[in-house]
Amino acid sequence: MERFLVDLLPIVLSYVAGIAMVTVEVFIPGFGLPGISGVILLLIGGWLTAKTYSLGIAILVMVIVVAILAVVILVFLRSASKGRLKKSPFFLKAQEEMPEKKKDHIAVGRKGKTVTALRPAGIALFDNVRADVVADGEFIQADVPVTVTEVRGNRIVVKAV
Repeated sequence: MERFLVDLLPIVLSYVAGIAMVTVEVFIPGFGLPGISGVILLLIGGWLTAKTYSLGIAILVMVIVVAILAVVILVFLRSASKGRLKKSPFFLKAQEEMPEKKKDHIAVGRKGKTVTALRPAGIALFDNVRADVVADGEFIQADVPVTVTEVRGNRIVVKAV
């Protein structure tokens, strides 16, 4: 028992902590402190293994640790894409695109009123729906009636009435 506490426990702890830190680095973007710490802990574990046992055993253990690390990361990535982790609040969700119905809500010929001055871009109001619009070449003051002349993708072109 004393041999385990003195020789083996620091090695096992450095490998386990190193694997945990590298796994955390995979999922938390940032400076890289967990990843760097994890790699250092794995190297310390390898050095302690080589010092306590032999270089051959240290290399064998490092190969096993890298295989374990690959499996752990693969399991976490699979769970993040399809399993329980996907529903976790720690992962960013992709924003849903605006439905096509709302994109086409403002059609050519629709009348509205500018909320801001259009120099040439600004905001207009169409039946209580705010939209980013572009003036058709001229400067348009705020609170001026406008008509939609062109809709191409997200670009709504208007002219003063």
